[in-house]
Order: sequence, then structure tokens, then C-alpha cells
Amino acid sequence: MPKKKAPKAEEVIHFHKDGSIRAKGQSIDGVQTGYWEWFRKSGVIMRSGHFDNGIQVGDWTTYDKDGNVYKVTSMKAKKK
Repeated sequence: MPKKKAPKAEEVIHFHKDGSIRAKGQSIDGVQTGYWEWFRKSGVIMRSGHFDNGIQVGDWTTYDKDGNVYKVTSMKAKKK
């Protein structure tokens, strides 16, 4: 049987009403995957981290208004 191709991640960009980038990352079939970043209207990074099938995983970094690391939160695995 031919191997089924894995779905390809698409680059996604969301914008603030003023046209500046609000968030960017990747999704597969509309589900967030891989590395994502969120930005303030000023363009300074606000938060970043990874998704696995739409679930936040690993370390997530929150930045202050100047783009300096404010805190890092480790996401706990969800129990099934």
C-alpha cells in the first residue's frame, strides 16, 4: 500500500486591527503546532512557546514591554 503523506504545516499570521502582527506560527488542518509567537501592537514580542496538536507543551516564555524575558512557565502534560 502507498504510504499516506503526513499533513503539511502551514504558516499562519494573525494581525491586530491596526495591521501589525499579533501572532505567528504554524498549523495543520487549523490546529496550532510547533513554535508560536505573540506580539504587542508595538511589535515587541509578548509570549512564545510550542504547541503539540493544539496543546501548549514545554517551556513558554513571557516577555516584558521591552522584549526582555519576564518569566518562563513549564507546561505540564495533560492527564488523559
